[in-house]
Amino acid sequence: GIVHRLDKGTSGLMVVARHPRAREKLKEQFAEHSIEREYVALCLGVVEKKTFNTLHGRHPKDRLRFSSKVKTGKRAVTHVRPLEKFGTHATYVACRLETGRTHQIRVHLSDNATPILGDPLYGKPPKSDVLKSAAASIHRPALHARVLGFVHPMTGEKMRFESDPPADFQLALTMLRAIP
Repeated sequence: GIVHRLDKGTSGLMVVARHPRAREKLKEQFAEHSIEREYVALCLGVVEKKTFNTLHGRHPKDRLRFSSKVKTGKRAVTHVRPLEKFGTHATYVACRLETGRTHQIRVHLSDNATPILGDPLYGKPPKSDVLKSAAASIHRPALHARVLGFVHPMTGEKMRFESDPPADFQLALTMLRAIP
């Protein structure tokens, strides 16, 4: 059974259990926040190293969206570090999750005024031609689940998987690297 999910358009790693008992044990690890999860993203603007420790809940005016600027909600923690900066135009970042709320990374980066490139729900259309081209090349939010680590639910063995971003993400990254 499905243990967790990725936002629509997000590429990368997921864990799926083959047996109900394994599924329950994996769900416990997610609930305890002991699963290692790291994502990479391409963001508009300059992103500095930062930990977001906020509340997370439905957006007060748009029920399809979530927000970290709410008065009540669940705790959401994302550790963000820049991997590569492209002037003031964009930043390639790594995001390590402590919690796993719906749209958590997208919300934290958007509420920081550095939305994910190509994100139709939390982003904004880029102004520069290079950023427009990079967004058009990926056709989805530039977000990829790169690392997934957990304890095997049956054997107790530590497992860790890594996945490079797919070709569309790599193309957008290459286009950003061409920014003078």
